[in-house]
Amino acid sequence: MDSYNKLINDLAPRKFGKRGTIWTTFLIIIIIIGLIAYIDQIIKGQVVTNMRDYALWGIYISNFVFFIAISFVGSVTVAVLRLTNNSWRTPLVRIAEIISLAAIDMAGITIMIDMARPDRLLNLFIHARLQSPITWDVIIVPTSIVLSFLLLYFPLLPDLAILKKHFKKTKPTFSKWYGKLALNWTGSKAQKALQEKSIRIIAILIIPVGIILQTIDAWLFSTTYRIGWDSTNMGAYFISGAFVAGIGALVTLMYVIRRVRRLENYITDYHFDKMGKFLGLACLTYLYFNINEYLIPIFTAPVEEDIHLDSLVSGEYAPLFWFAQIVGLLLPLLILLFNKGRKPGAMFIIGLMVVIGSWWKRFIIVTPTLLHPFLPIEGVPESWHHYFPSMHEWLITVATLAMALLIITLFVRYLPVIPIQRTAEEQGLSKTSKIVES
Repeated sequence: MDSYNKLINDLAPRKFGKRGTIWTTFLIIIIIIGLIAYIDQIIKGQVVTNMRDYALWGIYISNFVFFIAISFVGSVTVAVLRLTNNSWRTPLVRIAEIISLAAIDMAGITIMIDMARPDRLLNLFIHARLQSPITWDVIIVPTSIVLSFLLLYFPLLPDLAILKKHFKKTKPTFSKWYGKLALNWTGSKAQKALQEKSIRIIAILIIPVGIILQTIDAWLFSTTYRIGWDSTNMGAYFISGAFVAGIGALVTLMYVIRRVRRLENYITDYHFDKMGKFLGLACLTYLYFNINEYLIPIFTAPVEEDIHLDSLVSGEYAPLFWFAQIVGLLLPLLILLFNKGRKPGAMFIIGLMVVIGSWWKRFIIVTPTLLHPFLPIEGVPESWHHYFPSMHEWLITVATLAMALLIITLFVRYLPVIPIQRTAEEQGLSKTSKIVES
């Protein structure tokens, strides 16, 4: 077997093994359970949740903001890497784009779940008000979905043509579908020029869209004029946090794919070291904005904000707050300063720490602020003074996370997660164009 065919065999999609089948079945079961809980929530109403007049957003909006943050890695980060044309990023960009598309899709679904009645989604279009950040959210999320899909699909065209030929004898049905999706790609100079131009345009477009997507959510919070959100720091705070969450998710998935697909020759220790430095820089930037968000107000905070900060630092939400700060930010930053901390195994653990910490960070951004309105909470049941998700909320939220993982799993199953043609060209396999055109 020559080097080019070996490359295709290494990078072509493979059938699930026993572990893959168990994993997929597990995700589907979780999704079904969450769907049952959601149907029950629609039938019985929001009474099955623990959201009330004060904690009116709760876990669903926390989860929405988390998905938006995760999607940032496959949009802005990948777009910058594509535009700078760094060769080391080749094995990573498609994985990042898959994460981005899965996350932004689930962000759209999660916001509909939070609305309680899906039919009300239509009202956001019929009665839209351009001065409302919510309307811009409705505009920018679908736009981001389309651009994320195109940024994933256009670079796939040469690989789909290669897979059409590769599976022609062994899996003719797969070959047929890959051929349809390849859009008659032959690898001609005209097609390559059009593809490169299209990718460049999408990469340029998705950078402002990704930044706007993050800042619109930040503005949606800050324009509500509540203690804890009333800050001009929120836009940069959200963007820097999205870098941390997104890169953490990418590092985690890199390790899993590398190990399951045995791609150690393609996703190397060098890539983990690069991403470790990238994640360290992101954590350092995010730490700066956390200092602006929490430490500086301690010296200038009015009484209401002082009460809010006390609930985070030493009160009801202190365990979650310090978990998110220490486990999700400070410890990863310290570990990444050392070379051994940027090895694949250590990076996988750091990635998990960052992702879990980032999810809880979104929870404490949303909930404590809602429970600290300007007017005192009076004349309501004691349970309204506190919020923790009900079983329905947990089942539905975990199901959305499982759905994102299922989307990623299916993409990894049926698509080459590392670009075949680009990798071949970088390795100097000149036969590539001839095989694609044949």
